[in-house]
Amino acid sequence: MASDWTRRVLVVEDQAALRMLVCELLERHGFETAAAADAATATRLFTEFDPDALLTDIDLGSRPSGAELAAMLSELAPHLAIVFLSSYPRAAAGATAMGIAHAVFVSKQDLDSADGLVSALEQALSTRRAPAATPPAPDARDGLGALTRHQLEILAMVARGWSNERIAEETASSVRAVERSISRLFDRLDVTGDPTVSPRVAAAAMYLAAFGPAR
Repeated sequence: MASDWTRRVLVVEDQAALRMLVCELLERHGFETAAAADAATATRLFTEFDPDALLTDIDLGSRPSGAELAAMLSELAPHLAIVFLSSYPRAAAGATAMGIAHAVFVSKQDLDSADGLVSALEQALSTRRAPAATPPAPDARDGLGALTRHQLEILAMVARGWSNERIAEETASSVRAVERSISRLFDRLDVTGDPTVSPRVAAAAMYLAAFGPAR
């Protein structure tokens, strides 16, 4: 399905054995991973890997620290989910986990199964920052009224039959960013539950029913 995308996690941990273990655990749970031992390597990987989440130790044995890395990447990509995996006690991270809104903290001492790590990632991904919603147009139908203006613009392009690549070119964004936007709007429209129906076709039909042929 053209809108499907595998969530990517950039794992930053200076201990090689733990780094490999975390990547293996996440890949078993359907994530795609890239790994780095320090912030400099992670920064180089960031652009080419285009992660949905950063999972990093706080103390990487060198500067920048994991917290500094997270702050920098959050500025570059506000959508990025942040999880800190650290030997620090939870209280040391502060009320907002090293000062980063929506970041999730996991203590290495409390990590006794993959479920805890995956749950932390899911929590961070579910609360990541997103564009503010624009009030729907008065004549928008029920489902479409829940979409942001940007999502409606993307959906109009989908209704025209445009590919993700063409939408990316038109909006001056990456194909991965378009895939994320389309997947989120499909979820918001609740068109992904029936495996016999293409979400792309169902969403386009909703747009055409509400607004007529997309121009």
